[in-house]
Amino acid sequence: MKRKIAILGSTGSIGTQTLDVVRRHRDLFEVELISARNSTVLLVRQALEFDVNNVVVCNPDKYSEVADALSGSDSKVFEGIDSLCSLVCSPDVDIVVGAMVGFSGLRPTLAALEAGKIVALANKETLVAAGGIVTDTMRAHNAVILPVDSEHSAIFQCLLAAQGNAVEKIHLTASGGPFRTWSREQIAAATKDQALRHPNWSMGSKVTIDSSTMMNKGFEVIEAHWLFDVSPERINVVVHPESVIHSMVEFEDGAVIAQMASPDMREPIGFALSFPARISVGNARLDFDTLGSLTFEKADTDRFPCLALAYEALRRGGNAGCALNAANEVAVDAFLHDRIGFYDIPRICEAALDGLNFVASPTPDDIFATNDEVAARARESIR
Repeated sequence: MKRKIAILGSTGSIGTQTLDVVRRHRDLFEVELISARNSTVLLVRQALEFDVNNVVVCNPDKYSEVADALSGSDSKVFEGIDSLCSLVCSPDVDIVVGAMVGFSGLRPTLAALEAGKIVALANKETLVAAGGIVTDTMRAHNAVILPVDSEHSAIFQCLLAAQGNAVEKIHLTASGGPFRTWSREQIAAATKDQALRHPNWSMGSKVTIDSSTMMNKGFEVIEAHWLFDVSPERINVVVHPESVIHSMVEFEDGAVIAQMASPDMREPIGFALSFPARISVGNARLDFDTLGSLTFEKADTDRFPCLALAYEALRRGGNAGCALNAANEVAVDAFLHDRIGFYDIPRICEAALDGLNFVASPTPDDIFATNDEVAARARESIR
């Protein structure tokens, strides 16, 4: 039978690539639900192409526009996050693709896990902000999280070959972003346009800026901790500019298993959707005759302090990850609107951790309160 898919954030980079995988395998997948916040034209086009049953507009101001455009179709249109949280629990949904950007993905992800769904998770902020709550919810309801981030998909694939052997260390690879070879002085003067020129990956603006600061990699360290139950000191970040090895797992005998593929997000998306099978997704194949050398460098937390802040938040635990994420979302948005400089991003994030009202064992209400409180303080500091 076809697997019925809900795509939360279908108009973003991960969402559109997920639909490309579905487009290539209509015999395997059916799109039951899509959602977006503001990209209404693309949302309507997706609903019509894939004959989607349920369409959710998270921004209520855009509801009428989408409802009018789909009035002659079979698609039912809903508005708001509450509708999204309700619809992902439907028995007609087999897999929920969490592709929303930022903290907004937490509520629908928790709703899907509480309904015992398979969640193909690309929204790293969900685990950064509430990793303990998310994983506890998954276990309590016999749900499943399959990682979609290329690095965590790589680790997952390596662990499938581990045969239950204990992991000594995880090596998360990082491209180094657009400023890998820049001095600290050059980075300090970096513009938005320069930060958005990622050398290897095509991603949305928020994720691309996070990659340029290496906060993205720091968030992936936190993700790896929650997904694979590995302590911070056993998660290493290594810069690998070719982005061919997507991550590695080291075992106690010194053996290292690496997962390799072209830098194309459709590969981990396809693996999550079809697991345990593998399907063709149209990505370029590695040509080892012409590949050349693979290089590795130590990650530099002096030039990229956001990486060190993520490790610090993970070591503190509690609601520290939520605070870091909230401050980073506000700071990145301000940088994208030319209101702050590049190194103001880590300054704002560090201040959020220093001024945090720490909660060691947060409830979901504590997490939402922390997010609102820290975001408000960050916005005020920018003003």
